[in-house]
Amino acid sequence: MKKIIVVLLVGVFLLTAVSTPTMAQGQGRGGFMGFIAGCCFGIRAAGEYNEGKTIHWREWCRLIPYIGGIFAIWDGIEGAGGMTTAEYSATYGATFY
Repeated sequence: MKKIIVVLLVGVFLLTAVSTPTMAQGQGRGGFMGFIAGCCFGIRAAGEYNEGKTIHWREWCRLIPYIGGIFAIWDGIEGAGGMTTAEYSATYGATFY
């Protein structure tokens, strides 16, 4: 069973790695980085990446074992504080939000 899952994941990885950017909606993005954004950060991040946004550095830090929990708590605290997308855009720039 594990071999089947590994083969399927490798197949999906290879298909996305060699896919052309014209397959994605938006500004011609997608391919391997669209695949990574979708797998690691979810459908919202993948869709926004394909629209021209970049992945925030704190989202990349969440992939680090153990340390990623600190960034998850940091994101949760800011979410509980009521920050909106407009405030994030003003703080971090329009390329992120």
